[in-house]
Amino acid sequence: MRLALLRGPDPDHLDIAHEGETFRIALRRRPTARRLTLRVSSATGEVVMTLPARTSLAVAQKFAISHSGWIALRLAKLPERIAFVDGAVLPLRGIPHRIVHRSSTGGLTRVEATADDPVITVACEAPHIARRIGDFLEREARRDLTAAVKSYGGAIGQAPTRITVRDTRSRWGSCTAQGALNFSWRLILAPPLVLDYLVAHEMAHLKEMNHSARFWSLVGAICPHVEEAERWLKCNGSSLHRYG
Repeated sequence: MRLALLRGPDPDHLDIAHEGETFRIALRRRPTARRLTLRVSSATGEVVMTLPARTSLAVAQKFAISHSGWIALRLAKLPERIAFVDGAVLPLRGIPHRIVHRSSTGGLTRVEATADDPVITVACEAPHIARRIGDFLEREARRDLTAAVKSYGGAIGQAPTRITVRDTRSRWGSCTAQGALNFSWRLILAPPLVLDYLVAHEMAHLKEMNHSARFWSLVGAICPHVEEAERWLKCNGSSLHRYG
């Protein structure tokens, strides 16, 4: 422990080279960690190394270099990111929609039907397209989430103290001990049954703050598509983080 006390502060990352590429690895030292571990986030593409308290940076660097091939493989498997720009295609409630920049003057962002695929039209200066689309998707998510919460509130006889919608990375939804619900706006990209199931799941936590048999019995009683939604999330959930 004396050596750990004498050691200077860790850098926040390491850069390692592999076959002409450079990978940036975020460092997280954890006193409870028993060994070095590497993780590549499917949501952000961030590479994170966790270090035990006594592991030196030299050892960590050697570990990272020895696993550079693994890092390259994991990063190569991540889906290509799709920015919110004119012409980009993104799913809205599971249905592909194309972004169409109508004009540079201000106006509503909305869905329009066309002879081909449906489109999301946006009217603003080009640099603001991404923000306008993001705001539109968050509003749509909040609307659907609020409606589903109201519906399930009637089914279980309880209501949350608050509903928060944001861009969460580790969970699609959560319920606090105080009865506040948190959801990812990205659920609006998935088929409606997925958002509906996530709301049922978190609403059930208002009665059962656990994942016991009673909890799952309640979820199954109020939501008819638990297994279908779980399968969809397992197969496609990580791909929702590629947008924006």
